[in-house]
Amino acid sequence: MATVIGLTSYPVKGCAGVPATEAELTPAGLPHDRSFLVVGPGGVFRSQRRDPRLAVIRPDVGAGGAVLALSAPGMETLRLDVDLGHGSLSRAEVEMFGTPYRAVDQGDRAAEWLSRALGAPSRLVRVPPEHDRVTDGLTPGTSGFADSSPVHVLSRATFDDLTRRLAAAGRPPVPMDRFRPNIVVDGWDAPHQEDRARRVTVGGGELGFAKLAIRCAVTLVDQRTGGKAGPEPLRTLAAYRRMPEGGVAFGSKFSVLGTGKVTVGDAFEVTEWGTDGSDTA
Repeated sequence: MATVIGLTSYPVKGCAGVPATEAELTPAGLPHDRSFLVVGPGGVFRSQRRDPRLAVIRPDVGAGGAVLALSAPGMETLRLDVDLGHGSLSRAEVEMFGTPYRAVDQGDRAAEWLSRALGAPSRLVRVPPEHDRVTDGLTPGTSGFADSSPVHVLSRATFDDLTRRLAAAGRPPVPMDRFRPNIVVDGWDAPHQEDRARRVTVGGGELGFAKLAIRCAVTLVDQRTGGKAGPEPLRTLAAYRRMPEGGVAFGSKFSVLGTGKVTVGDAFEVTEWGTDGSDTA
């Protein structure tokens, strides 16, 4: 039986993750996951794909989401009372992957701090209370500003298989944080079992498979330094995980079917199995 060995949320999309030993699984994933977004001119979102220095910005969410602190090397910590958007009609128009969204701008102090941290004009926004995004995939769901489905699951067996392939090719390993998973599970003998899991109970919650996780240039960014680190792991993944419709798959995305508390050590129990998921990527 697989068990949860890691929980990580990413409150600010593209920025460092926040590990936890327990968390309440919400309809949009782990608490505060991708609830904030950094945008540039025109409200277009910033990503490690073009702004790898996002990786070294560390968020800390407090007071149930009402307070946010941001820190980065060589900069003073920004502490911010979050504008949750309740009782306010002012909204910012933002864009992610060509899709427009409404968001709550977090003000000039946050904008000035992020602009200095990234060396480019930037603003911080948050999902508004009326955010009603519907994500696609085999099991639809909702999320904040995640790329697609709210919960990214990666198994230790899948990661260890990649590490073995890198070693066999004489290439150095890459750390798991390059893949930015929300839930890491261990206990499966074979890799890529998360691709076949269709319904899962974990702690007090339930997940439904949405799609395979198609990897991008974020996996090339050293999450400790915020610098590009070379062709791996995409070069090796392309040799055995390339999908017919394009891209390489590694890990799987899930929607939340039932909320509840999840703790490291909980069983990750698959109640329904399917195929390898390649037809739903």
